Formats: sequence, C-alpha cells, structure tokens
Amino acid sequence: MTIIMILLAVIGGAMLSIQAAINGQLGGKVGVFKSAFLTFSVGALITALLIFFFEPKHALTLMDVPKWQLVGALFGVPYIVIMVLAVQRIGTAIATVAVIFGQLTMSMLIDNFGWLGNAAIPFSTSRIAAVICLGVALFFIYSSSKPKTAAANKTRLQTGQ
Repeated sequence: MTIIMILLAVIGGAMLSIQAAINGQLGGKVGVFKSAFLTFSVGALITALLIFFFEPKHALTLMDVPKWQLVGALFGVPYIVIMVLAVQRIGTAIATVAVIFGQLTMSMLIDNFGWLGNAAIPFSTSRIAAVICLGVALFFIYSSSKPKTAAANKTRLQTGQ
C-alpha cells in the first residue's frame, strides 16, 4: 500500500507541473487572478460532486473541528497565484523545483518538531542530505536555464504573448 501511495503522490506532483504550465500560459493571456479563480471554481465544483457521490459519513463536520484546522484552506490561493506568476517568468521546471524545495524543507520542520498535531519524525543525516541535494538541483536547473529563460521572456514581451 505504501508503494501505491508513493506512486499516487508522484502522479499528483506530475499533475501539478502540468497545471502550473497551463495556468502560466492562461494567466499570461487572461490575468493571474482570473486563472486562479478558474482553477478554484472548477476544483470546487468537481470536489463538491466527489463529496456528494463518494464521501463517507464522518462523526464531525467542518463546523465541529478545531478552527485552526480550517486555515489550511487558505494556503492554496497564494500557491496558485505564485505559480501562475512564477511559471511565466522563470519556467515550469525552476518554479516546480523551487516549490518542491520549499515543501520538503517545511515538511521536514513539521515532522521534526511535530507541529500541527503531526507525529514527530526527527531530522536525520539522509533527510538533511536530501534537502541539500534538492537545493543543488534547483541551483543547476536555474543556472542552466537562466540565459534561455531571459531570451524567452524577451521574445514573449516583444511578441506580446
């Protein structure tokens, strides 16, 4: 079951990269906030249908849980807006690796300190090495894309795209 969950997470990550690339293009044509609004509107509609048809009954409702747990819903908006802006300027690969770097760093802090009600999983040499490797990967992807990204942005500005 763990392997299946890892594969599903990898597929989810791939879908986020596709979404970022599409939203970056859409945001450049119709606006960042309209692109984000479309993402959340369609997502809300599909999620509502999934809840209606597939969500099992739970003992608690959204109104019964600790209110701080509802704050998590606010974090999607800055993520989508930032990605729509970033992909247009630095490309999908750099933006995605930067997001993963931020996710990995914060998730390891959450794990280590047991923040937000999660079980504590302490730092280890291999976990810290993974963050360093991802930081190095971000550096190399950025530095190898820098001239191409600058030229592509200049071309987009000249053509009005």
